Amino acid sequence: MKGGVVVSVERFPVSWYGQTVVVRLPAEIDLTIADDMREALLSVLNKGALGLVVDMTMTTFCDSAGITALVRASRRADATGTTMCVAAIGPPVLRVFSLVGIDRLIDIYPTVDAARASLPDQEDGLVS
Repeated sequence: MKGGVVVSVERFPVSWYGQTVVVRLPAEIDLTIADDMREALLSVLNKGALGLVVDMTMTTFCDSAGITALVRASRRADATGTTMCVAAIGPPVLRVFSLVGIDRLIDIYPTVDAARASLPDQEDGLVS
């Protein structure tokens, strides 16, 4: 892919629904994968997503590097006019979000479906 960012589908599965994209994150997000996570999120934003759901429903641990990656993606989303939200249910993850104020910066939903329903362009067809 010339000039583009290669996103690891295995590590961060991406599903497009019209111009809304869901990026599924793994159970543990730490310094060892935070840069790749940020690049995966920025990559879908660069491809013109109007809505981005960060699926953290399986995530049980997220350190400060993961939080930083989410904040950077949120800033890029704001700059490009994209609506970004997070689906998360793990009590440890939600507690960290609350402690650092992410829940005041990014809307948090209990399911991917609830998050998708809050975003523009809810076409049902899977694009890629």
